[in-house]
Amino acid sequence: MAIKITDECINCDACISECPNNAIYEPDSEWAYSDETSLSGMVTLPSTGEEVDADEMHEPLSDEFYFIVTDKCTECKGFHDEPQCASVCPVDCCVPDEDHEETEEQLLAKKAWLHGE
Repeated sequence: MAIKITDECINCDACISECPNNAIYEPDSEWAYSDETSLSGMVTLPSTGEEVDADEMHEPLSDEFYFIVTDKCTECKGFHDEPQCASVCPVDCCVPDEDHEETEEQLLAKKAWLHGE
């Protein structure tokens, strides 16, 4: 499953540089699927099959805390043995998102999708 950041986040900035998929954003930041990935133009989301413009900017998912874009989170599969955001978080607010359960195979496929593999 993807990782989420809870409202216990202290906005310390430790997690953002650890994410290999650029799935973590600062509070009140717009985001795009193409941010630091190989995605560009129209793409199909692996999670829903929906076609989206990878370069389109989206509204922030939180204006108070750091947030993770679920469709970009792979739990660091294919990069590390554990989610790096959770391993560096000083307050343990990077936790599994029970609303977005995915198998290891799905997470690795998402990694390949994000990075053009």
